[in-house]
Amino acid sequence: MRLSNHLSIADLERSASRRLPASIFGYVSGGAEDHRAVVGNRTAFNRWVLVPRMLTGVAERSQEVEIFGQRYTSPVGIAPMGLAGLCAYEGDLQLAAAARDAKVPFVLSAASTVPLEKVAMAAPGSWYQGYLSADRSTITPLLARIERAGFGVLVITVDVPLAAQRENELRNGFSVPLRLSRRLVYGGLARPRWLLSTFGRTLLTQGVPHFENFTANRGGPIITGATGDHRSGRAALCWNDIHWIRSQWKGTLVVKGILHPDDALRAKQAGADGIIVSNHGGRQLDGALATLDALPAITAVAGDMPVILDSGVRRGTDVIKALSLGARMVLVGRPAMYGLAVGGHAGVRHALQLLRREIDVDLALLGCPRIEKLNRDFVVQVSRESWHAAHG
Repeated sequence: MRLSNHLSIADLERSASRRLPASIFGYVSGGAEDHRAVVGNRTAFNRWVLVPRMLTGVAERSQEVEIFGQRYTSPVGIAPMGLAGLCAYEGDLQLAAAARDAKVPFVLSAASTVPLEKVAMAAPGSWYQGYLSADRSTITPLLARIERAGFGVLVITVDVPLAAQRENELRNGFSVPLRLSRRLVYGGLARPRWLLSTFGRTLLTQGVPHFENFTANRGGPIITGATGDHRSGRAALCWNDIHWIRSQWKGTLVVKGILHPDDALRAKQAGADGIIVSNHGGRQLDGALATLDALPAITAVAGDMPVILDSGVRRGTDVIKALSLGARMVLVGRPAMYGLAVGGHAGVRHALQLLRREIDVDLALLGCPRIEKLNRDFVVQVSRESWHAAHG
């Protein structure tokens, strides 16, 4: 199916499910345990409705946003997603290039298979997301490496002290690092286009991919018979470490994985320049608070500190609801990965363009031509009691 026939992110998701081996699609689309948090993120957007205003003059519209001193053409950036190279050849580079061309932020995952230096050269202005342990002797050289590469924004993910219980991945034969199980091998053989254009091409040109960016040094291969854990030391990370990292890092510091307003305040007190309200796309603590539900209380205490939301965004109206509730911008992970699986760089661009087009139309229909003018007046909770309480 041509990209032009994909009219929504849901269309891209369906095509990605047919392009990727079941184990890899399950890794991208799935969540932890019973997927309650995955479903909850989407359900939360349905609990808020938009309240349009009429005759406001919407012939000229803008969805440009400014954050951390940079101006972007849209409030939708690309969230960090590990192992993008399993969805397309050099997937991390293709994601970065698509964001560069669209003039929106790209956040490179630590669990990536393209060296961060190569990504920084291809897409200047990209952000780096790290999983940091409490071992400061490993943090210092990593900070030096990403600074040398030219990354100006460091995103520290704090909601992964341990690996989550992702039972769907185990059932599909997927693990990190990958283990060559029978189910994994048969799944790859069932997708010959993926096997040749992604996996085979990678092996022929680069050999077995490695985790390139967890630390200052190259990590281990993504395919191994061992069950080694690259998350060692994260469980000991605490707020004192964030204070210390702030003292060592000269660039912009963002803390990702915040769901409680007290943690938002602690991040601000630790010197963070911004936070990302996230439950890891429902991939960590199952049953965790939906990000949109967490957002109002967090923006109420954040003050002038920018708040970004990720997890659950699939439509332009989702973006508008998040920004109306105080987010400065949103990040999308799975939508970008679906586009990547379907069409590589062009597929990611298409996913971003779908959301941008929806936002443009939605702003006009909402009666708010400039996205920075969005506020709580444009959204209301769906219960009748909430409407009467707000409007009398």
